[in-house]
Amino acid sequence: MTQFIQLHLLTSYPPANLNRDDLGRPKTARMGGVERLRVSSQSLKRHWRTSNLFAEALSEHLGTRTKRLGREIYDRLTSQGIKDKTAFEWATAIAGQFGKLKAGKKTQDENLEIEQLAHITPEELQGVWALVDQLIAENRAPTDEEKKLLRHESSAVDVSLFGRMLASSPDFNVEAACQVAHAISVHGVAVEDDYFTAVDDLNAGDEDRGASHIGEAAFASALFYLYICIDKDLLVKNLQGKVELANKAIVALVEAAAKVAPKGKQNSFASRAYASYILVEKGAQQPRSLSVAFLKPVRGENQQEDAIQALEQQYKNFDNVYGACADERYAINSVRAEGSFAELTDFITR
Repeated sequence: MTQFIQLHLLTSYPPANLNRDDLGRPKTARMGGVERLRVSSQSLKRHWRTSNLFAEALSEHLGTRTKRLGREIYDRLTSQGIKDKTAFEWATAIAGQFGKLKAGKKTQDENLEIEQLAHITPEELQGVWALVDQLIAENRAPTDEEKKLLRHESSAVDVSLFGRMLASSPDFNVEAACQVAHAISVHGVAVEDDYFTAVDDLNAGDEDRGASHIGEAAFASALFYLYICIDKDLLVKNLQGKVELANKAIVALVEAAAKVAPKGKQNSFASRAYASYILVEKGAQQPRSLSVAFLKPVRGENQQEDAIQALEQQYKNFDNVYGACADERYAINSVRAEGSFAELTDFITR
């Protein structure tokens, strides 16, 4: 029976612009009849998997997400004396194994790019460079068999967690073992504008005492609720049965979710934060978010404690109505200094 690990986090950010929309303003969504601040799951996952925490814990097991593989292959071939036309043909033949290449573009570099971002595992990337070096040494084109051998079952942790979709090679698609909701504020928000000026240090003010630059930057602050659901059995399957690696991946993910902030406008706002509250649930029961606890926006001056109380009351209410929605639970609460992160990670992996 499938084992699910569900995470519920509450994290407070001061004035910030963590995740911008097409107008450069903080992303929002309406929920419970009021405007909420939002951080997209795409933004969260990107910052987690590229964080130092992930790199330190899983450096040998992380994939590379890129469109530029063909360009990189071409550059290596030409740098080793392969003629331009030949290098282009070999590079497109190899990169084409990972997705449909652009065609009919104005520049050669563009025609070497994959149309969609391809998530390439460490084994696949290693195989690509080994083949390229072999072709250079033997001065020949890749065979069809060699190109097929470039594709591998995934053992990259980020691919196994967040999935991979290759329209041109569906046999190598990977079903994501981890689902991440958009983080949403537990209360209503008003996005504000920061009017700012910049002064020219060399302007003595003899002719002009005004600012040399005037601008506006949008920002807002919020206490966010974030929900994550991990299908541990699927993660182990994606990692070719490597239970120990799956546990390392889950611990790294939880630590990143608790500690890594999106990088939007960090230099302007220094909006770094740790989760104030984390609830972990384990069991084979059908997963469910606890976002409904915040359908009625939290108000007042004690938002952290009120949000924690609302979240805990909601899972108890679900249990009362549907029966136990989890076999085991563990929570840490930095507001009340309850629990420890070390015990939480032990709970997750045992």
